[in-house]
Amino acid sequence: MSGTMSGLLAAGDAVTVRLVKEPRPEVRYPATVVRDDGTHVVVRAPWAGAGTRDFGFVRFEKGDVFTEHYWRDRWYAVKEVRDAAGAVKGWYCDVTRPARVEADGLVVTDLDLDLWLSADGATVLRLDEDEFAESGIAERDPAAAGHARRALDDLEQLARGGGFAALLDG
Repeated sequence: MSGTMSGLLAAGDAVTVRLVKEPRPEVRYPATVVRDDGTHVVVRAPWAGAGTRDFGFVRFEKGDVFTEHYWRDRWYAVKEVRDAAGAVKGWYCDVTRPARVEADGLVVTDLDLDLWLSADGATVLRLDEDEFAESGIAERDPAAAGHARRALDDLEQLARGGGFAALLDG
């Protein structure tokens, strides 16, 4: 991570993504920096799961490539998922605290809410709202819970309005 001294990650550098999922164990995986403008960080990584994960609406499997978009000032991350042949499967979005670059990698704290947008734009699914409610974040950190709910609403609006292309290009 040669770019961390300036606060920016350098394109082409290897970086570890740390997905903090309290109270569950965090997930760490290697990625390559695509770009970092100081606010919007883009990395690319192969599917880091041990095997195939079938969600019912999409399968993540060996050979899939994730282009992951993180922001230092937004409460979500957007992950474009492509299969081994390069075809877009869709976009998996995590509601998170804003991303941070630390000495040991790109750190993102997952807040349990997710959204799926299929490649054809026809399917938009709000996910894990039950997990979010059960997490107790509304009681522990009402401000963060409010940010998380607004972030999910914003993502859904972008997904239904065709706004993902502009979001990810910027």
